[in-house]
Amino acid sequence: MKKYFSIFLLLCLTAAPAFTQRKAPARFDPDGTFWIKGTPPADFSDFDSINLNAKRARYLESPGLRMRTTVYRYKTLVVKRDNFTFTTMTVRGVFYTFSGKFLRGGVYGAGDFDDETPVLEGTLTRFRDGKKVAEANLKFTYFGGT
Repeated sequence: MKKYFSIFLLLCLTAAPAFTQRKAPARFDPDGTFWIKGTPPADFSDFDSINLNAKRARYLESPGLRMRTTVYRYKTLVVKRDNFTFTTMTVRGVFYTFSGKFLRGGVYGAGDFDDETPVLEGTLTRFRDGKKVAEANLKFTYFGGT
């Protein structure tokens, strides 16, 4: 019996480091504002920003897609590092979809971002009366608020 206990104890001790070395996944929080890098394409010349604000922080814009004169609230929204998608509510027959991914992980508000380095890329599509009227593959830069 002592022999089996010794073997069991030895196995437990050698396996323990494997269990204790597991790390929790790094926190991912991209809350903030995203602008098109460079000049927006002609079909999206009225684009202002994509705003994420999951914590409803007062220093960040309200969540939604902001065009020059209209804010389109999210109808559906998935925010994951490798899967960022949304569909907006319809306003006067127009709605938008986006499908893309974040190019960096981490907590964006704690990062040091510049206005030249893309942190998000994907396809923005505009629909009018249910028909696709514009689509563009875009890259976005980040601003975390003041």
